[in-house]
Amino acid sequence: MEIRPQITPEDVQSKSGDHLRERLVITNLFQVNLVTYIMSHHDRILIGGVSLNKGSVTLDAPSGLSAEYLLERRELGLVCLEGSVDVTVDGQLYAMDTEDIIYIGRGSKVISLSGTAEIYFTSSMCHADHPTTHVKKADADSVVIGDAKNSSERTLRKYIHDQGVASSSMAMGITTIHEGSVWNTMPCHVHERRTEAYLYFGLDESQKVIHLFGKPDQSRNFVLSNKQAVISPAWSIHTGAGTTNYKFVWSTAGENITYSDFNPVETKNLK
Repeated sequence: MEIRPQITPEDVQSKSGDHLRERLVITNLFQVNLVTYIMSHHDRILIGGVSLNKGSVTLDAPSGLSAEYLLERRELGLVCLEGSVDVTVDGQLYAMDTEDIIYIGRGSKVISLSGTAEIYFTSSMCHADHPTTHVKKADADSVVIGDAKNSSERTLRKYIHDQGVASSSMAMGITTIHEGSVWNTMPCHVHERRTEAYLYFGLDESQKVIHLFGKPDQSRNFVLSNKQAVISPAWSIHTGAGTTNYKFVWSTAGENITYSDFNPVETKNLK
């Protein structure tokens, strides 16, 4: 497990782009039949992934967690980005397809994955038990937001959230940018009570997303490729525009799971 230290607003202004990428950008999640774990000290969010090629893996506790099993003190949201995968949780089988999400509750001891699929997950600290729940893409809470006029029309699907699948300290969903639009999370906002991670996917290898972060009046950017993730500290904006339309998984960890708990930032005030 790789551990990423926190950064401050001052770091965003004073450190090099390479230094900031080392702390916030994740590029190596999808190894063939090998699970990768990244731990950020921002709200102790754990981010992971694996590329299954007719393979099987188990989600075990990295030694850095000092836990007997991965979800001894944690909960987890797992996304099947593409393909199909059988997820077995303590003997219970869940058959997942593209853009399904499963919430796996604290206390689940044996988690195994088998199939051919791209798998992404995040995990947060947990103080209460909630049932493991599989949500199919078609059953997610779905709404179209934004508008084509401002190049921001997109479909938001909420899976794990305060009005959906219950959790202790995490929320998770998938947003699909419509053809002809490029902006995500615009107008943007700040989550003072939770860290958020974005995993960009559905991009052709020749395309990019320009991801903005930092204080609203002191923004910087990363240029990201397909299947790269970025960690957004609680004090930072998190928004971006692609050279084409794309998708992203959003996931939060922190004090409050209420989806609408954020501080809006007017676009005119961005710098």
